[in-house]
Amino acid sequence: MFHRLLGSTVHAVLAIAALGFACNPVAAATATPVAKPSPANIALTFDDLPGIVLKPQQDYVDATNKALIAGLKRHHFSAIGFVNEGKLDDIIRARQIAVLRRWLKAGFDLGNHTFSHSSPNQIGARSYIADIARGEKVIRPMMDHAHRKLQWFRHPYLETGSPEPVKAEIDQWLAAHGYRIAPVTIDADDWEFAEPYDNAVMKGNKAEATRIRDIYLAYTERTIGWYRRASMALFGRDIAYVMLLHDTRLNADCFEGLAAILARQNMHVIPLEQAMLDPAYQTPDNYAGKDGVEWLERWSLTLNKELPWDDFEDVPKGIEKEYNRLDSQ
Repeated sequence: MFHRLLGSTVHAVLAIAALGFACNPVAAATATPVAKPSPANIALTFDDLPGIVLKPQQDYVDATNKALIAGLKRHHFSAIGFVNEGKLDDIIRARQIAVLRRWLKAGFDLGNHTFSHSSPNQIGARSYIADIARGEKVIRPMMDHAHRKLQWFRHPYLETGSPEPVKAEIDQWLAAHGYRIAPVTIDADDWEFAEPYDNAVMKGNKAEATRIRDIYLAYTERTIGWYRRASMALFGRDIAYVMLLHDTRLNADCFEGLAAILARQNMHVIPLEQAMLDPAYQTPDNYAGKDGVEWLERWSLTLNKELPWDDFEDVPKGIEKEYNRLDSQ
């Protein structure tokens, strides 16, 4: 993350036990009442459809998406899913495509997240653009058939191209082909919790799964609070946020906890297109570094304003260590 280059991150030492109710809406109701934050809007975006999974198990992916879609529908939340079409052949292609159709049938749009989830910094502008074009072979006809417009693109790793000529070439291609970049203004690094959670679920370790869920949701709520403070530092108000989540069993199983967080934070879920009407998203993105960073960090450079890094909190070390162990296997 770019803020680590600034050297200003300080690990906040907070009592996770005090927030352990975050995964349990019933327990949350018994917590000491606190003043409700001011209202704010938020768009929910899910990357890496048809899903991230520790081991290639189609039933697991199917169940994850059914639960995730059910949670969104239950709370009447709008959402968009960003697709890596390269994942379609990772397990059972017909059933992976059926997952995408399930999202569309439920009323949610799909966006392009490239075919192979590659970095423009690694493969260059030309190959990256080819990967974007390859990533719409299935979803564009699906969107057309549903009478919807394929217009949103999300950069993998939030890496938008470096150096500046690479970024400019990609931006020009996207604009010429009718794409809009989906920015991110809240990112709680949920992907880093997802693999340890899958590992616990697949091993039948319910206690460990519960522990990870509680840590994840408590961390997510604190992180949302930090981004709201960051927005105040830049704009003096809450912007309409765009939250990055991933299509994982963790988010499916924690959906009630996530909804409870949004309720406590007084955040109303709106479509991505509506969030993008906020004038904040007209702020130029002049960042062309190699690190994938979210847009409040980018805008802090454009506006020459400091973000409140002193109380930013990184992912807990234990989760990071377990993710790295699993990812290296």
